[in-house]
Amino acid sequence: MYSCFKDKIGEVLLPGDEFSFETDETISLTDTVKAEKVVCGPGLRRNGDQVLVCKSGVLRHKQPNMFWIDSQQRRYVPAKGESVIGIVTAKSGDVFKVDVGGSEQATLSYLAFEGATKRNRPNVQVGDLVFCQFIIANKDMEPELVCIDSAGRANGMGVFGAGGFLFRVSLGLVRRLLAPRSDIISDLEKLLPCELVVGMNGRVWVKAGSVQQTLVVANLLESCENMTAPQRQALFRRVAQGAL
Repeated sequence: MYSCFKDKIGEVLLPGDEFSFETDETISLTDTVKAEKVVCGPGLRRNGDQVLVCKSGVLRHKQPNMFWIDSQQRRYVPAKGESVIGIVTAKSGDVFKVDVGGSEQATLSYLAFEGATKRNRPNVQVGDLVFCQFIIANKDMEPELVCIDSAGRANGMGVFGAGGFLFRVSLGLVRRLLAPRSDIISDLEKLLPCELVVGMNGRVWVKAGSVQQTLVVANLLESCENMTAPQRQALFRRVAQGAL
């Protein structure tokens, strides 16, 4: 891992900032030098021997050598393999048009559902919510979605959303919710049991025991966006005590 990245972890960076891999450190002629690779995530772009920052945010690091910019971005750019929450907007021939919050709508074939055939078409209506995954997502082709995995199984994907509430959050909060052993999800499960579906496109669907509890969970998640861990825990305690 390069020292130029080490020094900036946790700091706010702006578009135009750059990292150079050139170093003045003395290299031993006897010890074996192992080449280091840096994996650039969202917000960072390679340019020859330099890495440029292309959006503002906080530089984050994941072992062993992955770096990315953590920002409060709301605009979603489709990426292959990401799971998203889409809204069916139209039926066009053998495909559905799905709004995923990107610059253009994506297509979803009626055969891209578990058990779907030409005679056994899925029951999908305009306005339905679908949890799906991108199989094509690049600037030169129309985005394409599926509701099955590589083995042809739904694996939790498909039409859903009856009786729940859909709202939008920043992409930074989405990554925190989807992180392994997420503190926010752990604290929320102790407070109010609920069903939760999180899409990488910044959409969150929630359903609790009642309409009031559903709205409470949605408001808590939206409040977590700009809170530190102690502030969040204090808020959850107040809700548990019935202060809100």
